Amino acid sequence: FQYLKRFDQGYNLDTFCYEAHTVEGNPAECLQQFLLHCGIIDPSWSELRNFTWFLNVQLRDCEASVFCNPDFVQDTLQGF
Repeated sequence: FQYLKRFDQGYNLDTFCYEAHTVEGNPAECLQQFLLHCGIIDPSWSELRNFTWFLNVQLRDCEASVFCNPDFVQDTLQGF
């Protein structure tokens, strides 16, 4: 949710890192973001669950990857 929210607001996500147990927004705002970004018109609850699970796994892997670390990559892959 935090990534999607910042993406919509135009923030640079290269330097953002999720902090566990931090709460932003409310459940209605979270659901609205998921509905907006899941790519399916009128998704079922299972489709939303699969979208959020997949997004979470991808973002966790991205944060753990040295190739996505802005301190390591610096401006080598800027805009990639």
